[in-house]
Amino acid sequence: MNHKSFFWTVRYSLINISYFAAFCTVHAYAAVYLLANGFTNTQVGILLALANIISAVFQPLIAGVIDKPGPLTNRRFILISVVLILVGSVALLFFHESKIFIFIVYALIYLIQFSYQPVVLALCFEYQKAGCPIYFGLARGLGSASFAVTSAFVGGFVAKRGVNVLLFVNIVSMILSALIVFTFKKPGEEAGAVGNGEVLSSSDSKPAAHNNISDFAKTYPAFMLFLVGTICFFFAHNMINDFMIQIIRGLGGGEKELGYSNFLQAILELPVMALIGFVLKKIASRWMLVFSGAAFFVKMVVLMAAGNLAVYYFSQSFQLFAYAVFVPAAAYYVSETMEELDQVKGQAYITSAITIGGVFSNLISGVILDNLGITPMLLTGTIVCGLGVIIAFVAMKKLPHNTQNA
Repeated sequence: MNHKSFFWTVRYSLINISYFAAFCTVHAYAAVYLLANGFTNTQVGILLALANIISAVFQPLIAGVIDKPGPLTNRRFILISVVLILVGSVALLFFHESKIFIFIVYALIYLIQFSYQPVVLALCFEYQKAGCPIYFGLARGLGSASFAVTSAFVGGFVAKRGVNVLLFVNIVSMILSALIVFTFKKPGEEAGAVGNGEVLSSSDSKPAAHNNISDFAKTYPAFMLFLVGTICFFFAHNMINDFMIQIIRGLGGGEKELGYSNFLQAILELPVMALIGFVLKKIASRWMLVFSGAAFFVKMVVLMAAGNLAVYYFSQSFQLFAYAVFVPAAAYYVSETMEELDQVKGQAYITSAITIGGVFSNLISGVILDNLGITPMLLTGTIVCGLGVIIAFVAMKKLPHNTQNA
């Protein structure tokens, strides 16, 4: 890695590190925070489902705006999102007596944080195209490492000091993120670029953006069917993450073990994400996506068999092949198969599919958990995830990836 590549990779890595430290406190510990404030499992599920529904609708819409030349760039949208999350987190520290207030503000923080995740991914490929050599896999892997370290420390602190620790960590992360993103500018961006930093002239002739979902689906049929498989994968994935504390308590653990579990999952992502670029030179991104879906399924099967924390931790180790492969492979797949003006939308549609999987999981899992228990909930997730693997294989094997280039 030369000096220029090191410079840009470090700066982009810091954006990922601050993002995923905050993501850990808001998403991985959502149930912990809400249950401690008097919410039931069903109410937690409803809150997260509503946040995910709004986020799933919002992400492609905002991506369509960002893809067009104009004042709203990837970097500016990230900065706006960071400031809103910061304000909401401070508000929860001072006004936490009302469950209605907590419901509204926490849902907003949750959905905003999810909404700018695909924009962080798109930011990397935008800067790469502008001549900034960013090592995406390493930067994204360091984001996962940040999640891991945050979770390892936060779990113990929450057990000792209470759930407000989560808000303090989120606030510090957002302040750091705001400073980093504010100074993260491409060469020449200060000179008055438009859109995502490109100066466009009337002589430029680029393929038209497909902002209409039906046009997008016709252009990228394999991708659109794969999104259905993605929904199934993340139905199971979100089921585990959102109700992990209940699964761990059922095996005799608590908040400390939750921290260890999140640390294990996330730290395993670092080497895979750091090396995924080399793997993708040998194996097409579409097949790595199918492979990751199969790993999600195996993870669920092993978790179903877990009778103690040791087997539970073993099941979580499959994160190495599941989420750790899925995220960078999906980002590369979008970059390789889609027209430039569709790539932010492509990243947003993936995050929307992840979010929709979370919606169904939130709506169904909490109710099953409250009424039937952990095992029926996990069985449901396993079946849905298996169906997703079949759908993903069909999409990548049978359908064209870009009809304009076919």
